[in-house]
Amino acid sequence: MASFEALYGRRCRSPIGWFEIREVELIGPDLMHQVVDKVKIIKDRLGTAQSRQKSYSDVLRRDLEFKEDDWVFLKIFPMKDIMRFGKKVKLSSRYNGTYKIIQRIGRVAYKFELPPEMSLVHRVFQVSMLKKVVGDPSLIVPVETIEVKEEMTYEEILVSILDRQI
Repeated sequence: MASFEALYGRRCRSPIGWFEIREVELIGPDLMHQVVDKVKIIKDRLGTAQSRQKSYSDVLRRDLEFKEDDWVFLKIFPMKDIMRFGKKVKLSSRYNGTYKIIQRIGRVAYKFELPPEMSLVHRVFQVSMLKKVVGDPSLIVPVETIEVKEEMTYEEILVSILDRQI
């Protein structure tokens, strides 16, 4: 006795036996026509299910492409008590730094120019971990360079007067 028959109390029907169960066995061209019809039905239903699943995934998909010399943010996954790219903070940011793309590798991978303190990090990342920098990256001031005094004050330095009213 087969294991399926022992578990379920009936014989296992093979794909060839998907037609109606009768006393008379089908032979020859009738059997082949029924098998071909069943295979067509199965293919149609699989195609319907695949197109339905594809429509669900296409809603959230965004195709990103970058060129060499573009600047991007790198997405990091903050985890509790784990050091990520030199940062171990309770409220760490989701994106890290601005990095320059050196080379495109394949369809979805890019190679970066990383600073020397990140020399142990692999320099190739997938496009899903990147976010394009909008604007001039040279104008972005790193948070570490902002100096705050002990009493939580800072000195304002005027750069230019934008508007004047009388």
